Amino acid sequence: MTTSWDDYLTEEDRAVLARGKWAMKSGLGKRPALLLIDCQYYMTGIRGAPDNAEKYPLACPTGFAATDHMMKLLAASREAAIPVIFTRFAVDPVVDDVGMFHRKIGAGIGRGENLYFTGTHGCEIVDDLKPLPGEIVLDKKKKSAFFGTPLLSLLIDRGVDTCIVVGGSTSNCVRATVVDCEQYNFFCAVPEEAVYDRVQITHRINLFDMNRSYADVMPVADVLAYLKGIGDAKKAA
Repeated sequence: MTTSWDDYLTEEDRAVLARGKWAMKSGLGKRPALLLIDCQYYMTGIRGAPDNAEKYPLACPTGFAATDHMMKLLAASREAAIPVIFTRFAVDPVVDDVGMFHRKIGAGIGRGENLYFTGTHGCEIVDDLKPLPGEIVLDKKKKSAFFGTPLLSLLIDRGVDTCIVVGGSTSNCVRATVVDCEQYNFFCAVPEEAVYDRVQITHRINLFDMNRSYADVMPVADVLAYLKGIGDAKKAA
């Protein structure tokens, strides 16, 4: 596989990586969970709408292309009967409870209905990935899905050893969640086509960095094959 960051690396970079033996494959465990990070309308806009850029100022241009791959992974995860957990970035529409993020991007209260404020359309998970009854949805205020949520205890309770992380954005909430997965010693897979960002250079470099130190960045097809194996093993048990 030719990864999306290859053309950013110099020969010196490649030598440093080889010398330090960075980006080794850690492999995946036997008890995965699928984590869908902030798959909300403020991140994608409306599929096919010509005015997405105007109405959804924080939308990622590649959001729905990644969503198509997430749909396959979500269906495979349900078929394999593994835990499925969604997160939403959900900010109080009256009290600004998100802090520094608003100071950085100037998207505070009153800027519109198509952002991430609780009770608005922008905050909702896209219909293509609508959670089923019994699937957990965690609201969060910061980048990592672990920060200020019960995610860690939920994963421990379900005996999870592997996190499959999809959603957006690659350089923000996906990366922060993947870093915490590594810090809590979970195996972690990032299906490359199922994460997305607003800016391609940050998308590609953060995929590189996650693969270098924190996770196995891999094609969606490989993750689907892994999930099929998990499901087949359960059926055979």
